[in-house]
Amino acid sequence: MYRQGGAIIAAGGYGTLVRLGGRVLAALHWFGGWPAALLLVWAGIYLSVRSGFVPLRRPCSIFRLTLGSLFKWGQKERSAAAGDISPFQALTTALAATVGTGNIAGVATAITLGGPGSIFWMWVSAFFGMTTKFAEIALAVKFRVASPEGTFAGGPMYTLRRGLGSPVLGTAYAFFGAAAAFGIGNLVQANSVAGVLKTAFGVPPLHTGILLALLVALVILGGIRRIGKITEKLVPVMALFYVGGSLVVLLICYRHIGAALAEIVGSAFTGRAAAGGFAGASVLQAMRYGVMRGVFSNEAGLGSASIAHAVAETDHPVRQGLWGIVEVFLVSYIICTLTALVLLVTGAWTGALEGASMTATAFSAVLPFSGNFIVSTALVLFAFSTLLSWSYYGEQCFEFIFRGGRFFYRLLWTAGIVIGALGGLRPVWAVADSLNALMVLPNLVGLLGMSGLLAKLNREFWAQDPFIRS
Repeated sequence: MYRQGGAIIAAGGYGTLVRLGGRVLAALHWFGGWPAALLLVWAGIYLSVRSGFVPLRRPCSIFRLTLGSLFKWGQKERSAAAGDISPFQALTTALAATVGTGNIAGVATAITLGGPGSIFWMWVSAFFGMTTKFAEIALAVKFRVASPEGTFAGGPMYTLRRGLGSPVLGTAYAFFGAAAAFGIGNLVQANSVAGVLKTAFGVPPLHTGILLALLVALVILGGIRRIGKITEKLVPVMALFYVGGSLVVLLICYRHIGAALAEIVGSAFTGRAAAGGFAGASVLQAMRYGVMRGVFSNEAGLGSASIAHAVAETDHPVRQGLWGIVEVFLVSYIICTLTALVLLVTGAWTGALEGASMTATAFSAVLPFSGNFIVSTALVLFAFSTLLSWSYYGEQCFEFIFRGGRFFYRLLWTAGIVIGALGGLRPVWAVADSLNALMVLPNLVGLLGMSGLLAKLNREFWAQDPFIRS
C-alpha cells in the first residue's frame, strides 16, 4: 500500500512538473512572438536615432572601411591592433552562423506561416537591425577582456558585466546563450540538413547526424583560430554558390519577378497567408513571422555575432561595428530576398511542403537536373558553417559561467547534432524562437542602457580622421 501510494504521489508530482514545463514553454513561445518582435524593432529604431542612422548617412565609408579594406586600394584602412582573428575572419565566422538554414528553411517557414508579406516585414526589421548589430559589436569590442595567454573574449555577457555593471544580467545572458546555441545553432541546423537529404537523396537522418557530428568535431577542437581559417574560405564559396543558383532561377523566371515583389509589398498590408485565414490575422502573422525569421537569419538583437567580432584585430570599437552593418545587409537583403523571390516566382510557396524541402522543390521546378543538388549542397554547407560558429558562441557563454569546461561543452554539442537530425521540424523551430527570445531581453537592456556611450564612440570615430570623415 505504501509503495502504491508513493507511486501515486510520484506520478502526481511528475504530472505537475510536466504541466509546469508546458506552461513555461507556452509563455516563452508567446514572448517569442509579438512581444519580442515589437521590442526588437523599437530598440532598433531607438539605436538608429541615437547613432545618427549610420547605414543611411555613410554607406560609401562603410564599404571602404570594411569590404574595401580587403582590396589593394583599401590597404590604408586596415588596422594592426591586437586580436585573435582578422576583421574579415570575424565577419565570415559571424556570417557562418547567420548564413544558415534561416536563409533557406527559415524564409520558407515565414512565407508558409505569414504569407509573402512576411518578407516585407523582414526587410523592415533588417533595416533597423543593421544598427542593432552595429551597436552590439561596438560595445562588445569596447568591453572585451584579454587572458594571460594573450587571447581575447567578449560579447553581451562581458558588456553587461563590465559596461553596465550587472554581473547578474551577464550571467543570465551567458546561461541563455549556452542553451539557445543548441536550438538556433545546433538542433535546427542538423534537423534541416537531415530533412532535405532525406527528401532529395533518401539518406537516413541518423546517418546524416553522425557524419555531420564527426565533421564538426574535427574543426571545433581547434578553437576560434581554426574556425576562422575554415570560415574565411568556406563562407564566400558557399554564398556565391547559392546566390549564383538563385540568380539562374530568377533569370529564367524573370517575367514573374515584378509580380512577386508586388505580392510581397501588397500582402504585407492586406494579408494573404499560405495556410488561409482572415485578412487581419494574416497581416499580424506576416509581421510576426517576418520579424522573427529576420532575427533568426541575421541575428540582430541576439548579440551572438558580437562574440566573434569581439576577438577581431581592430583599433576602434566602431570600426569593427561597421562589419555588422555589412553582415545584416548581405544576409537579409541579398540571400534571404533571393530565396523568397525563388519561392514566389516558381509558385512553390503554395504547395504542401515546408522549410528547406519547399525551397528544394522551387529550385527543382526550374532546374530539374540540378535544383535539388544546389539546395542540398548549399544547405549542408550553410548548416555546417553555422554549427561551427554557434559552437564557439555557446562555448564562450558556458565558459563565462563556469570558468572552464570547453571540452565538455564540445562533447554535448556533437551529441546534440545527432539528436537534432532525428527531431521534427515545427517543434524544433518553436523551441528555437523561444530560446532566441530569452537572449534578446538582457542583450537589449545592455544596448539601451549604454546607448549614450555608443553615441559617444560613434562621434569619436568619425571625427578622428579627415579621410574617414569624407
